[in-house]
Parts: sequence; C-alpha cells; structure tokens
Amino acid sequence: MEIKFLGAAQEVTGSNYLVECGGRKIFVDCGIHQGQDEDEKNKEEMFISPGELDAVILTHAHMDHSGRVPFLVKHGFRGRIWATKPTSELLNVMWRDSAHLMKEEAAWMNRKNSRKGLPPEEPLYNVNDVEDALRLLSHVDYETENEVLPGVEVRAYNAGHILGSAVISLTLKEDGKEVDVVFSGDLGQMEPIMEPVPAAVKKAHYVLIESTYGNRRHKDLADTRNEFRSVIRQALMDKGKVLIPSFVIDRAQRILYELLLMQRDGLISEDLPIFFDSPMGVKATELYRRYSGILSEEVRRIVDKGGDPFAPLGLNYVSSPEESRKINSVDHCIVIAGSGMCMGGRIVHHLKHGLWNPNNHVIFVGYQGYGTLGRRIVDGATELRIAGEDVAVAAKVHTIGGFSAHGDCDDLLAWAQNFETDPLFFVVHGERDSTHQLASVLQQAGMRSMVPIKGQEFLLLAESALKAETSAVVEPEENEAVVALNVLSRLIEELRYDLKGDIDLGDIMPLLMSGRTLLEMAGDKVRKMAPPR
Repeated sequence: MEIKFLGAAQEVTGSNYLVECGGRKIFVDCGIHQGQDEDEKNKEEMFISPGELDAVILTHAHMDHSGRVPFLVKHGFRGRIWATKPTSELLNVMWRDSAHLMKEEAAWMNRKNSRKGLPPEEPLYNVNDVEDALRLLSHVDYETENEVLPGVEVRAYNAGHILGSAVISLTLKEDGKEVDVVFSGDLGQMEPIMEPVPAAVKKAHYVLIESTYGNRRHKDLADTRNEFRSVIRQALMDKGKVLIPSFVIDRAQRILYELLLMQRDGLISEDLPIFFDSPMGVKATELYRRYSGILSEEVRRIVDKGGDPFAPLGLNYVSSPEESRKINSVDHCIVIAGSGMCMGGRIVHHLKHGLWNPNNHVIFVGYQGYGTLGRRIVDGATELRIAGEDVAVAAKVHTIGGFSAHGDCDDLLAWAQNFETDPLFFVVHGERDSTHQLASVLQQAGMRSMVPIKGQEFLLLAESALKAETSAVVEPEENEAVVALNVLSRLIEELRYDLKGDIDLGDIMPLLMSGRTLLEMAGDKVRKMAPPR
C-alpha cells in the first residue's frame, strides 16, 4: 500500500494523488492546473496510463479537484468515478461548461495560429468526453461505508466547503494489514454561513490536510460583513460599476445572500441592477436551492419561512453573450461573473471594459492563485493585457478574504485536533509558505506533520505512521540567498507570462541580459566559496 503525490504539493491547483492497494490503482481527485502555464500542464501525460486506473474518488466538484477527469476518460480510463450525489450533479454542469469554454478558446487560438502559419490546437477535452465521464459516475453517501474495490472502503464526511464537498476516508486492506488514510479535500470554516461546520473525523493513520490559507487568519463573520458592506456602499457612492469575480459555486451564492441581507437592512436600494452573468452559475444556484436541506442552519431558516436566500431584488440572470455585452452600457450596477481567478469566463470581458474607469470597483471574494489574472490585479498591476488589448488599471481594487469557502489556519488546526489516533499529517494544497506554516502550527500543537513534494511516494503502513518523527518532517528555514532566489524565480515566471504575445523587445532585452550577467557573476562567486565535493 502506497501513495504518490502527483499534484497540489506545495501548490494550490491540480489536486491529484495516486493510491495503490492490492494491485489496484486509485486517483483521489484529478484536477486541472489554474494559472501559470496551465495549458501545457493540463495536457501533460498522466503519471500512469489512464487505462491502468481502477477508480477515481473525488472530494468535490471544483475544477482544481475534478476538472481533468474527462481528459482521463478521453485517454482510456474506464473505471468508476465516485462522488457524493450533489457533487455528481454539479459536475454535470461544470464539465459541460468547461468543454464549451475550451472549445471557444481553441477556436480563438486557432484563428490566431492560422494567421501565423502555426498548427491548430485541440481543446483538452470535448462534450463527448464529458458525456463518457458522466456515465462512469457512482455515488457515495455521507457517513456510510462504500466498498469501491476489493480491499478499498470509502466513507465520506461533509467538508463544509461547497455543496456536496466531502472529506474522504479510505480504509485500505492488504495481506491482513489495514490502514486508514483521510483526504481533507478543501475544508470550510468553523463559523460557516452557506455550509455546515466540517465534520469531525476521529480515526486515521495518515491525513492529507489542505493548507490554502494555512498561513492566514480570516476576519470574523461580523468584521467580514462590515468590510463587504462598507466597500459596496463606497463603490455605489462613486456611481460606477461593481465587478465581483466569483467562483460560481458557493461564492456566487454567498454574495447573492449577502446582498439580500443588505437590502433587508436598508443598506442598498432594491432598484439597483444586480447581474449574475454566468449560465453555469444559474444552474448551480438551482442545485443549491434543491439541496438546501444540507446547507447551514442560517440558510435553512430562510427557506423554511418560504424565502429564497439567493434572490435579492433587482437580480438579473444573464444567459446569452449578447445580454452580457449589453451590460457595458449600464453605468451603475453590480456584476457577479466567473471565473473566480479571472482566467476565463465572462468576468474577463467585464474587466477589459471596466478596469480603466476610476469610478468602478473590483471586489475579489476568493483566493487568487499565483500566475492568474486576478492575482496580478490584486498584487497591484497598473496595466494588463486582457483579451488582446492593453488595459490600464484605474478602478479601485478590494479583497474580502473572510468570504472564502476555505478554513483559515485556526479552522484547519481545530479540525485536525479532532483526531484521536495521532496520525501523520501530509500538508498539501497550498503555496509553499502556507504549507510550511501550517506544518509548523500542527507541530507546535503536538501533532506530527510533513510537507511532501510533487512526485514523492510513501509506503502506507500503520506501524510506520506511528513511528514517524516530527523532527524529520519539515524542511529547515532557508538562508537569505535562497529566499532571494525564490523571489527572483517568481519574478521570472511572471515576466515569462507577461511576454507571451507580440511585444516589442527592443528596450527589454538589455535589461534581461544585464540580469543574466549579474546572476552568472553571483554563481561564480558561490562556486569559488563552496567547499569541494
């Protein structure tokens, strides 16, 4: 029995873990990469041939956990795909939408490629691959045992992250030995609004725990709501547009709910147009209504009284591209659109037409991955190239971290402390600083943790889990030179991203060559000082 870390190891996207037991091979999550060089990474060959896999188990529907599954099916996977029923229904919406967007993007790229004499590009997968993948779905229920393969039992617990999200507990049995491995997936907050509190799991030998916000603390609910309301009111006083890039599952529904509460409290006009510009988001919202019985108590109270928690007055669902473009002529409104990291979807169109206006406001309500357009806006870019045009960033930019569907450092620690078996924690699904910070926090609380790297493999044995030593599991702090090199590496990656496309390199190349010369000089000095090997 063993596990191999194929994705989301010291990075946030592309969750993918290979588990082997009794000759069976299982993927837990199979997500796409979002951000830097995402197209190249998503088209990379799998670590093993898809036809060799026996099953896929999904923690939830977000694309960074599920979005590569149709690609897996396209290349020969024929096993079962296990997920909760709400997750399966969300996948039916998300995978179809993803295939549609990929087709449109490939067509756009091929028009450019044909003018340059370049070969055409194929989308990662198409709607036929999605149909094939959907036919392989099987359901697991919360709090029930499901034998998905001989010697492999699955129990799902509500993760409190998005509709249908699950903590997955695998019980692996081989040659008379038994090991429990828990995958947190993405965990919600301990003070939730949309979802229930993440379920406590008591038993495990190994735990893979996410760390998206492993080095941060969210504001509490009251402060988060006050911050959001203050930003909205400030934006509306400027009589411009309020653009809210949003993940259309959970986050969009949360924003609709918060706007409804603001109307009820008399803080915004019921006549203010609110555009929800996402056909996929509309379908997802219908699923939230249908499964309101498994949402938080606060949301259920509104439903029990006959209310709709996701329908503020003035709400307009936007379906066609033509309707979306018409929003350009509306000067004063709120626009909620995907994608949440601004790497596609209709929000890109709205940013292109709205970022230049100093009366407009952009409110980020979710995590912005490294290398994404959203991250570059949050980090203070003053000019961006969006959909082929250079756009000045004059709009006011705000970040509301407390709306995240992810728990923060304190939430993750509280969830981890539910275990009664002293498991070994693998800290995953976070950027490097977040993973190492959470690993340190766990150790300070008396728990054992380590930060795996991509491609690392571990035998899964109960006795090994119990013997693992804390002192050997977290990398030592790096010296100042290595920290500086890490910063340079990130700047180089950002610059490589910015240099895509037709750009005049006349003034840039001398600067790049100077930087190269300085790095070569530093390398020569280090090699002269280094002791002989």
